[in-house]
Amino acid sequence: MKKDFTPEDELLFLALGGSGEIGMNVNLYGCQGRWMMVDLGMTFSGNEYPGVDLVFADLTFIEERTDQLDGIVLTHAHEDHIGAVPYFAQDLGVPLYATPFTADLVRRKLEEAGLVDEVELNIIEGTDSFAVGPFDVSYIPLAHSIAEGNGLLIDTPYGRVFHTGDWKLDEEPIIGEPTTEEELCELGDEGILALVCDSTNVFNPNESGSEGAVYTALHDEVAKWGGRRVVVTTFASNVARLHTLGEVAKATGRQLCVAGRSLDRIIEVAQDNGYLEDLPPLVDFDTAMGLPRGEIMVLATGGQGEPRAALARIADDNHPIELTRGDVVLFSSRQIPGNEIAIGRIQNQFAARGIVMVTDRQSDIHVSGHPGRPELEALYAWLRPQVLVPVHGEMRHMAEQARLGDARGIPSTVLQKNGDVVRLAPGKPGKLAEVGNGRLVLDGDIIVPADGEAITMRRRLARDGIVVVVLDGQGGVQVEGIGLPLDEDYPEFVAEAKADVLDAIGRLRGPARRNREDVREAARLATRRAATRWCGKRPQVRVMLPEE
Repeated sequence: MKKDFTPEDELLFLALGGSGEIGMNVNLYGCQGRWMMVDLGMTFSGNEYPGVDLVFADLTFIEERTDQLDGIVLTHAHEDHIGAVPYFAQDLGVPLYATPFTADLVRRKLEEAGLVDEVELNIIEGTDSFAVGPFDVSYIPLAHSIAEGNGLLIDTPYGRVFHTGDWKLDEEPIIGEPTTEEELCELGDEGILALVCDSTNVFNPNESGSEGAVYTALHDEVAKWGGRRVVVTTFASNVARLHTLGEVAKATGRQLCVAGRSLDRIIEVAQDNGYLEDLPPLVDFDTAMGLPRGEIMVLATGGQGEPRAALARIADDNHPIELTRGDVVLFSSRQIPGNEIAIGRIQNQFAARGIVMVTDRQSDIHVSGHPGRPELEALYAWLRPQVLVPVHGEMRHMAEQARLGDARGIPSTVLQKNGDVVRLAPGKPGKLAEVGNGRLVLDGDIIVPADGEAITMRRRLARDGIVVVVLDGQGGVQVEGIGLPLDEDYPEFVAEAKADVLDAIGRLRGPARRNREDVREAARLATRRAATRWCGKRPQVRVMLPEE
């Protein structure tokens, strides 16, 4: 019998995504028979899922309990926190809650999916609490690399939870006014049961740095390259960085051009919500290319090596923005783990063309949006939680934060992963059970399991290739190999594979010779053995046998 897992007189926490990985954040809080979801994110695919762009958390657990789900609260507008909304919110059938900037981006996603009238989207302004079932929730403004980054203060019958979302400490954040040390200390004085905390940058021994300090480094770097065309790539969602770059352009006498649809969208949404009002007027590509080289600065998407983004096309000399030897590309962003090869490919293209590149390793032109160890320690001291639950990180990040919390005197730490049901109260905090969890992928227009037959077969095809064998029923055999490393040996392989298939079929005796499946299997095994002899591969083999 399947265990019910309806929350009883207790406070539960369950991550379905974002714990044990960076990205795809989906968290659930349970209390008195009800659940509340915090964030509904996605991540981008890598080589492990050929032909797939988007990856989602498997929501089966809560999809089977939608009658117990009261709402989805979104902390901020990064894709790893809101990207799955247009794919799942309608089926979950509960209201969304978000601050204005986040809500605007979510609304546009719902419009694109034709769901804007199907999903209730509530805009929360200010820090007043709102009820989601048995939970009273307040947004707590925190600095991050996007407008309106927020933590959540969640009041429950068993104590308060501070859910940080993504955050950092920043005395000069440029955009927004984060909650102050004094205000966070007051929350600590009132009592915090549990701190559910971002672990991404725990191995950084230093503070992440102020967004305001980036202005000086970017200004000096752009000013140094007078007479050169300058392209700057950064995260499109970093509204504060866009403001900084606009100020740098004005201060260095350069006009501003934007290359990339995601930048266009973020700028539009930001200005609709009262941000980037001082951004200088933008010029189009033709105007930009007609200006003296030292009088233009281009903001481009694609700093993570995305093949279809503006920066990749500029590197490939396949974009209206043209660079020549001596021009400059500034990478005002960090290298997300897993993107090193894609970023390196673009940087190598620029290097081959004599284009100068500057990254955050050569100049302080980027700061992280996540807390280093000093910031984590400060938050612990201000909030003084009874329980620490690390989230938003690979296991090594979360384990390190658990050790840091122990060392700084937090009474209890709970190291969990996706699928772990954790009881925060009453009693000793800890893991109760495990529930099913996993990954889904958007394959074309269909959402399928990441470990399903289609994706598994695609990996095998990418690794070993395929051989198609056609039996005509009259003793004739055709063999077609795809993706085999044979080149000039291919004709000889085909001839030998045909002979092997005929020999294998000829050795069948009695009923097996008339059994279609036996014939197919004999042909399949003979073909695979031939391929292994010739190239060391074990390709997929498909045998076609016409109906009699």
